[in-house]
Amino acid sequence: MLKRWALVTGGVVMLAMFSPIWPLETEGAEGEACPVDAKPANLDFTLQDMNGESVTLSDYAGKVLLVDFWATWCGPCKVEIPGFVELYDKYRDQGFEIVGMLVEDQIAKAKPFAEEFKMNYPVLDGDKRDDIQEAFGPIWGLPTAVLISRDGKICKKHSGFTSKEQFEEEIKGLL
Repeated sequence: MLKRWALVTGGVVMLAMFSPIWPLETEGAEGEACPVDAKPANLDFTLQDMNGESVTLSDYAGKVLLVDFWATWCGPCKVEIPGFVELYDKYRDQGFEIVGMLVEDQIAKAKPFAEEFKMNYPVLDGDKRDDIQEAFGPIWGLPTAVLISRDGKICKKHSGFTSKEQFEEEIKGLL
């Protein structure tokens, strides 16, 4: 009986680690648009989108960019994405962009998911791309979102679910 409870407890801990619904971590100074010592983002990557087209991250230089690491099976991701759709509609004309970086999942699942959730921003295949995760990481769980300023600095990083209102405050501070 004790062995069974240990296995169940271990499973719950693993599930919590890989699908957090609460914010595990937010990097970047509270109330500050972008820390003075923020590290530069590496945007020297070309990836395939869900339609097989090449997308180069450096094409987003000069814009406020949110890179969202997510998966179709991730519960908290499903909660965050509708907020991203609204924020993209609201701020894209002001120089805001979002890139959905699908990880730990098959890109073939992205298109039906994107249609269901009305995703209006590019979805890129970041699966098995350790170079991408190292550039923006570490990625401890999903969702993880990285907010990059117009001058190419990583200003905020959120691991775990973060509210639309929190993202909106941070985006407005960078626009």
